[in-house]
Amino acid sequence: MAILSKEEAKKIIDKVLSFAKADETAVSLNGSKTGNIRYARNTVSTSGESTNLSLAVTSVFGKRSGTATINEFDDQSLEKTVRRAEEIARLAPENPEYVPMLGPQQYIDVEATYAASTAAIDPEYRAKAALDSIEICKKRNLTSAGYLEDSAGFMAMGNSKGLFAYNRSTSVDFSVTVRTDDGLGSGYAIQDYNDVSKLNAGASTEVAAQKALASKGAVALEPGKYTVILEPVAGAELIQNMMRSFDARNADEGRSFLSKKGGGTRLGEKLFDERVTIISDPAHPDIPKSGFFMDGRPREKTTWVEKGVVKNLAYSRFWAQKQGVKDLPPPFGFIMEGGNESLADLIKGTKKGILVTRFWYIRAVDPQTQLYTGLTRDGTFYIEDGKIKHPIKNFRFNESPVIMLNNVEAVGKSVRVGGSMIPPLKIRDFTFSSLSDAV
Repeated sequence: MAILSKEEAKKIIDKVLSFAKADETAVSLNGSKTGNIRYARNTVSTSGESTNLSLAVTSVFGKRSGTATINEFDDQSLEKTVRRAEEIARLAPENPEYVPMLGPQQYIDVEATYAASTAAIDPEYRAKAALDSIEICKKRNLTSAGYLEDSAGFMAMGNSKGLFAYNRSTSVDFSVTVRTDDGLGSGYAIQDYNDVSKLNAGASTEVAAQKALASKGAVALEPGKYTVILEPVAGAELIQNMMRSFDARNADEGRSFLSKKGGGTRLGEKLFDERVTIISDPAHPDIPKSGFFMDGRPREKTTWVEKGVVKNLAYSRFWAQKQGVKDLPPPFGFIMEGGNESLADLIKGTKKGILVTRFWYIRAVDPQTQLYTGLTRDGTFYIEDGKIKHPIKNFRFNESPVIMLNNVEAVGKSVRVGGSMIPPLKIRDFTFSSLSDAV
């Protein structure tokens, strides 16, 4: 019962709305089946599977709202939940930023968010994926620690003004860290997909194992500014953090790197290299997303940065009304457009530089400049004359993705990382502030 059809979900939502007595009522219904397996030191440590089905009712009187949740679905329980939400709403203080609920909307129907192959994952599949990874490491006297999680579920919402939305989705995420027997070499790999047929835990582990073996015997380089090649996994977190800051209100109120001195935003300004174009598109075949945002607004293809120019900011419904502009949901997964070169091509074209496979422990230093600090990890290498010469000790970095995306020298082919599409990047003058003894 964890995954309801569109018709089944609507029947429950309509039943809940039939009990409502508030000025406005909204219902959200979610269900999922989630499974996982975890292993460390080449041995499975935990595995499990869970299902969940839950419903939330939000009742509104004027600008007062209250929410109650439940996981029982008989008529008596549903009506009791509606009464509880209404009771809370009457007691709640007014929300001066409350915006009335939306009526019926038109949504893109994105069927690619769901793959039957992923929904069919069972304990046997998870065990085999873990075994494939572990055996690769055992044969090379390496130690693996990995985690695979799969989920299949749905989200539905409806309200007393006639809105109804439904989407079902699947996902599978796999990550593995591989260490040498002496603990001095480390490698990492990650994959995530909607369709598990695209996942290959063994191939990912091979990559991590190669990095672990290659990273032994690391030598120290002086901290400073270097040309770097960032693998997509390394670049992803910095760019994702920046994209979370594309919020119009924060910019208007002077709390963002997109704020303009003296007031206003930097919308329409060229802030990045002209090779930087970033879009979001729920219908993108490689990272399909639900056609609606959590508040019921439709998602549509949106350009956030075009050839280095900031083209759009995300607006909540309240802030859009206050500013007199069209509201726009924030990006949930984005695509940074890339070129045709592979990671190997970028390395071949580099006279001197550093290959960074992963960043770790990233923390914000200054949100108004997007300055972050963190560490390299799981394989950092020195490049000379287009070849990887030797491993180097890890660095602490202090860098802003805004500055980083102004110092672009080359952009490779985009690949899926963490639900977004990120290319490998060649960046000049990347700042490493100190050395780290961590592996």
